[in-house]
Amino acid sequence: MRTIRIGSGAGYSGDRIEPALELAEKGDIQYLVFECLGERTVALAQQARMKNPDSGYDPLLEDRMLAVLPACVANGIKIVTNMGAANPTAAAQKTREIANSLGLSSLKIAAIVGDDVLEACNTSDLPIMEFDGTVKQLGNRLLSANVYLGAGPIAEALGKGADIVITGRASDPALFLAPMVHAFGWPMNDWNLLGQGTVAGHLLECAGQITGGYFSDPPYKDVPDLARLGFPIGEVAEDGSLVITKVADSGGAVTARTCKEQLLYEVHDPTRYIQPDVTADFSHVKVEEVGKDRVRISGGRGTSRPATLKVSVGYIDSYIGEGQISYAGPGALARGRLALEIVRERLKLTGLAASELRFELIGVDSLHGAELSSQASEPYEVRVRVAGRTENLREAVRIGNEVETLYTNGPAAGGGAFKSARDVVAVASVLLPRELATPSIQFVQG
Repeated sequence: MRTIRIGSGAGYSGDRIEPALELAEKGDIQYLVFECLGERTVALAQQARMKNPDSGYDPLLEDRMLAVLPACVANGIKIVTNMGAANPTAAAQKTREIANSLGLSSLKIAAIVGDDVLEACNTSDLPIMEFDGTVKQLGNRLLSANVYLGAGPIAEALGKGADIVITGRASDPALFLAPMVHAFGWPMNDWNLLGQGTVAGHLLECAGQITGGYFSDPPYKDVPDLARLGFPIGEVAEDGSLVITKVADSGGAVTARTCKEQLLYEVHDPTRYIQPDVTADFSHVKVEEVGKDRVRISGGRGTSRPATLKVSVGYIDSYIGEGQISYAGPGALARGRLALEIVRERLKLTGLAASELRFELIGVDSLHGAELSSQASEPYEVRVRVAGRTENLREAVRIGNEVETLYTNGPAAGGGAFKSARDVVAVASVLLPRELATPSIQFVQG
């Protein structure tokens, strides 16, 4: 039975680069997948593209490609990634420049476009899933609308000879499912095979989470050598069976427990994990350790794909103003609490217009609140944090300014003041009729 090995080179935009290079050099893989696009990331990328039409792709694209392209070419490894973000074509063009600079001009590079469905969403005025309202009601606060594409266009690009496929918004598991569809010729209506492939993609998509990174919790769940954490490899057979492993002697661990935690990650209904290609069923998945850092996964199933596709809508929700300052030494807690009360009163006196305000001491009550933190021992040092949500940037700026004035207006011995004000890019979801999404492939020539 034919088997392919797929390496997970990244689990988010800012992930480490060395483990991906390790996979390319030592992983004996045929595909290297970089999953780098979060829900807010694409909206922020759209903001960047508005300022510069040649930008809007992942900021680490150049560093990643420079690092891994020589090894991938030497070892015959194809790359699949969503580092295109809001501008897959520009990302592909930049990758072409990098390949040429490395003397690799023969590489065939494809961009998958068509996930930007802003016009279709505006025309259809679709209802928002998370709150009452429609896309049109967001008005000029609307930044982006990107549909989650499936594995089909990526598999098609691979079938046309692409060595590198760069997408924008696509389903995370679809990045991994596409090489399986391409390599094995799986029909796009064989729901059980697609369901099993989606299980594999879901397990691999977060990279170091499944090899022990996010799993680690000393002393209850100790994981060795996390500074050299190896990223996972999926050995996928033609029938959809899967073994999760990693490069020998790399850091971390692949165990039944690390795999089970990742299997449950972000899954609300294990019987209906809805994807663009299939509705996957995780409820019969079995996890079995078959060797050191080798875990067999079986039992994934699926039913027909949904009639609609999920769209991630990015919009300006509000503005956040923030100020911080530190106090240390005897009486630090009392001085920190006094500082909060001063700022609270000052914001009232000056008539700040805010829809939400938070007054907290980091390390004391900022995570779990005052009630749960009330029995903790007094710390030697504290950091004051005041943050608020406003409807405009001018009001947001006032919050940090007021915290900064504590330097000279009490209490004693504050230091390390910091302030910021920024817009808040939020995301919401709508469902788009499948026929309104029309992805296509663009090959970037040298």
